[in-house]
Amino acid sequence: MNLTELGYVAGWRLVRALPRPVVAAAFRAGADRAHRSGGGGTARLRANLRRVVGPELPEAELDDLLRRGLRSYARYWMETFRLPALSREQLLAGFRLAPEGVDRLAADVAAGRGAVVALPHAGNWDAAGAWVAATGWPITTVAERLKPEGIYQRFLAFRRGLGMEILPTHGGERPAFDVLVDRLRAGAVVPLLADRDLSARGIEVDFFGARTRLPAGPALLALRTGAPLYVASLWYEPDAACASIEGPLPVPGEDSGPLDQRVRALTQRIADGLAAGIARHPEDWHMLQRMWLDQRGTGDGGPRPVSTPPAATGTV
Repeated sequence: MNLTELGYVAGWRLVRALPRPVVAAAFRAGADRAHRSGGGGTARLRANLRRVVGPELPEAELDDLLRRGLRSYARYWMETFRLPALSREQLLAGFRLAPEGVDRLAADVAAGRGAVVALPHAGNWDAAGAWVAATGWPITTVAERLKPEGIYQRFLAFRRGLGMEILPTHGGERPAFDVLVDRLRAGAVVPLLADRDLSARGIEVDFFGARTRLPAGPALLALRTGAPLYVASLWYEPDAACASIEGPLPVPGEDSGPLDQRVRALTQRIADGLAAGIARHPEDWHMLQRMWLDQRGTGDGGPRPVSTPPAATGTV
């Protein structure tokens, strides 16, 4: 076990052992230090938030938004570390999905058609997955495979312990896409983080007025299976992580063009839905990596920093 993995293990144990107010104060202080020091991730988040809010927002207000964004990201980590210690009742109480979203997903699961949910890196997506599992719905997603392997395996065990089925992006017994098709046809909820492409094979879309690439997985799954496709908005309220879902999105029919054209059109609809949710709660969008094709400088290219958990990715 290397030092980084030891840090994660210590974090999980210590954060669960200490009273929540003590841990919350420590994580908030850490976020404020990151804001003052202005490291690479902080600079990238600032640049990304500027794209979201536009050039008109004064620098002082952007700086306040950045500070709140870092505190939100710290809250994500604190609450994620504490999830394994929570009871089913606490998991259900700590996350709120808008009632219409609950009704839609419940109907999809009951009908056996499943549902694809495209998520942003916002709020607490791990709490969302734990809530789905605690509700009693089958849930399957995909996690990117990162190094060191020990941390990746610990995150797999962590999420599986919360009741989620986690598939590796590669190296599994079967291709992840094929397994997800089977799970959808059996009525599972399939959430996929969809606001950043990790494969360099993504679909180019317009996102907050500039070009980026998003993963094709959510659109492909919806087109292949006929499962309803939703776009989620995730954010924090003082007492809970929250979410709403929009959809089902209209899916282009076969008469509207070849498959690649339909995937592009549907992925743009996903991008539009994600952007609308992020714009409503920009302080809760945890995007500390390069996002747009024209961005250069801090955070440009390369793997995610090790402080970012292996994400449930839409790259399948």
